[in-house]
Amino acid sequence: MVWMLMLIMAVLFILNFPMYISMIVAPLAVILTYFPNINPLLATQQLIAGVQPIVLLSVPMFIFAADIMCAGQTSNRLLDFVDTFVGHIHGGMAITTAATCTIFGAISGSTQATVVAIGKPMRNRLLYSGYEDEDTTALIISSAIIALLIPPSISMIMYCVVTGASVGDLFKAGVLPGIIILIFFSVYNFFRAKKKNIPRTQKVDFNGKIVAFKKAIGPLGFPVIIFAGIYSGKFSPTEAAAMGVLYATLLEVFLFKSIKLKDFKNIALSTAVVTTAVFILVAAGSLFSWAISYARIPQMITQAVLGVNPSAVKILITVTIFFYIAGMFVDSIVAIVILTPIFFPLAVQAGIHPIHLGIIVTLQAAIASISPPFGCNIFTACAIFDRPFLMVVKRLPAYLIMLIIISMIIIFVPQISLILI
Repeated sequence: MVWMLMLIMAVLFILNFPMYISMIVAPLAVILTYFPNINPLLATQQLIAGVQPIVLLSVPMFIFAADIMCAGQTSNRLLDFVDTFVGHIHGGMAITTAATCTIFGAISGSTQATVVAIGKPMRNRLLYSGYEDEDTTALIISSAIIALLIPPSISMIMYCVVTGASVGDLFKAGVLPGIIILIFFSVYNFFRAKKKNIPRTQKVDFNGKIVAFKKAIGPLGFPVIIFAGIYSGKFSPTEAAAMGVLYATLLEVFLFKSIKLKDFKNIALSTAVVTTAVFILVAAGSLFSWAISYARIPQMITQAVLGVNPSAVKILITVTIFFYIAGMFVDSIVAIVILTPIFFPLAVQAGIHPIHLGIIVTLQAAIASISPPFGCNIFTACAIFDRPFLMVVKRLPAYLIMLIIISMIIIFVPQISLILI
């Protein structure tokens, strides 16, 4: 059964069929071949059930809020604000980039949106300050992955839809790992800039910082509303997403006046395209999960790979490897909806907290997005910066090594993921 499943998916993928077609046809073929007594209408029910969880309502609203702010002044105001505090130290512009990506991640929940929103204005600043093109691109796409760990994260929502874990708890748990990544990247760029003697910007006085803060106070309110609302229990993730859309609209349309109401048509169309792709993958993933569970394929795979009664650490390391490799070739949402049902039951049985596992899964999805050959951030950077693939990936190894070290730290110190919940 396993080989039939993998062969059909591989053939459809090679023939350039959309991923969701592979995720629907392959499990259907397995069910109809090995379990002919099953009513095929159950497959339709599983497709519908996949998009029924109420928490999925938050996905289009978070995407819509991010699209509104991407079209407005949010990214530039955040960049100017962070730069006034760290721009004058060694690697200040690089640290500004990483920190702004972290803050913007609390708005977008998407690595690719962060690459576009922060990368476009920041790249020219970095090049003007003396950074090499290869360093600049690697920094931007690597820092953008923090968006998957800082709430609101679409990958986290997908994990919770598949497992039934608490979205609010996973949002809270992602904050500290995201900050740790920011610290690692900042320290690395501090010493690299010092070694390469990259010029620093002039230190901004107190009044200049106040001016920058006033301009950024609006965008900074977005993560405060999201995180504080969920953490305090005032908002559910879905309600927080709705508040995010309202806040983004008030900010960009009425306060900054950076976009007009007539622009909402194109913004909404962009959101609709992304949301449709996400929901189709989620529905297909639900069918895929149901089919492989019925065929007991997860048990076959886990027993073959992990053996009998594996330790929690062995399971987490295996999850790390599987999700990392899968994410190098397919979208993180696809990896989550396919692989999570395979490892989740065994992980819970071994005593691994579902939130801790969720952080590991999300982190690997983030790392894979900057990993050759098919990391989505790599191709996003190639497109928007008009740079060749090899140039974009040239300076990524240092960031990948740091992220692997952070993964090991989180595996062996689960309190990092659980302390805030």
